Amino acid sequence: MYLTEEEQRMLNGDYGQGTQLAMEILAAIGEAYDAPKMVPVTRTHVALSNQEADLWFAEKLANGGAKCRVRPTVNPSFNLKQFQEITTVEKEDEETVMRTHAAYNKLGAIMTYDCTPYLEKNVPRFGEIISFSESSATPFVNSVYGARTNRESAQSALCSAVTGVTPYYGYLLKENRAGQVLVHVEADMEDDFAYQMLGYFAPKKIGFDIPVFEGLKNPSKEALMNLGAQLNTGGNVALYHILGFTPEALTMEEAFQGKAPQHEVVITDDDLKAMREEISDKKGKIDFALYGCPHFTIDQVSTVADLVNGKKLAVPLFIMTSSLTRSLAQKMGYMDIIRAAGGEIVEDTCMDQPCWKFLYGKKGITDSPKCAYYTKRRDMQFVIAPLKDSVIAALKGEY
Repeated sequence: MYLTEEEQRMLNGDYGQGTQLAMEILAAIGEAYDAPKMVPVTRTHVALSNQEADLWFAEKLANGGAKCRVRPTVNPSFNLKQFQEITTVEKEDEETVMRTHAAYNKLGAIMTYDCTPYLEKNVPRFGEIISFSESSATPFVNSVYGARTNRESAQSALCSAVTGVTPYYGYLLKENRAGQVLVHVEADMEDDFAYQMLGYFAPKKIGFDIPVFEGLKNPSKEALMNLGAQLNTGGNVALYHILGFTPEALTMEEAFQGKAPQHEVVITDDDLKAMREEISDKKGKIDFALYGCPHFTIDQVSTVADLVNGKKLAVPLFIMTSSLTRSLAQKMGYMDIIRAAGGEIVEDTCMDQPCWKFLYGKKGITDSPKCAYYTKRRDMQFVIAPLKDSVIAALKGEY
C-alpha cells in the first residue's frame, strides 16, 4: 500500500501507540483487500457495544494516547440511570457502562448513544467517503444517501476516526457499487413491516449480492431504515438500490452501470409470510412488548401513543430511542400518554445489553426481526408482528 508521509508517521508511532495501533490495523485491512492507498474520511460512526472486547479495544487505544481526528457518533450501550429505576443493575454491568463512557470520551467521540445517527446528527451527502459501522447505518448511508462506506466493524471504524483515513477498496469504488441481482417485488408492500420482512428474507434468494429492488413505491424513512437493518442482519448486505428511487438507481442502466443483471429473482407475499412464520415464536400469551431495534423515530412513537391513549396495557411496553426523540416525545405529550398506559420510553439503550436481564426467559412481542435475532442468545423469545398489531396485543396480553 502507498502511504502518505503523515500516514507513515502514524504507522511509525510518531503520534503515540494508540494511533500507531489504529494505523497498523487499517494497513492490514488494506493489504488484505488489495487497497492501493488510504483515503481521507469526513464522517465516522462507531457501533459501540458496551461489551468486553469492544471496551478492551477502546481502552487500549485511549490508554495509548489516541484521539479521534474525525469524531465519531456512537451506538448505544444502556442508560444506567433509567435502568436503575426500572430494575436491579448488577455492579459489573454498571462498571462496564461507566468505563465505556469514560474510554470513548477520552478518545473524543461524540456521545450520541444512538444507532440511527443518519437521521439526526451524522447525515452524509452524496458521494462523501465515510467510515460507518452498525447494521442499519451502513445500508442507509450507502443506499439512501449515496455516501460511500464499507461495512465496517466497530473497531475498524474507530481506527478511521483516530487516523482520519480508511483503505480505498470495496464500496468506496463506484464500480463495486453496481447492482448485481434484479429483485422483482410482487409482495403487497402496504406498510413498513413488509419492508422488515423483505429485508430479512431477501438474502435467502440473493445471497450477499447487491440487490436492485423493482416494484417498491415511495417507501417511508422507517421502511428504508428497517429494510437495510434486516438485509444486514438476515444476510451481509450493506448496499441496496431501489429502481427509480435511490440516487444511484434512477434508471436500470444506472443501477447496473450498463451491465445486465447477473440473475433475477421474484419475491411474493407467500415468501414473506413463510419467513415470518419461520422466525417468529408461536402466537399466544405474551409477557412484554419491546420496540426500537433500530431506534424508533418520533413518527413511530406517535403511532404507539395513538394506540394506547386512554387505555391500560396488559403487559409492560418499552420503546428504545435516541435522547432527541425521547425529548421530543416529552414535549409533544407522547411520553405522558405512554406512561399513563403503563409503557416507558428509554433512551441511549440497545436491545443487545444485559440491562434487559429481568426479561430473560420471558416471551415478548416486537415488530423487528433484528430484535428477535439478537435476543436468541439472551434466552428471550419474540412473536414478530406489525407495529399496530403488536401494540394491540400488548393491550390484551396476547397475540
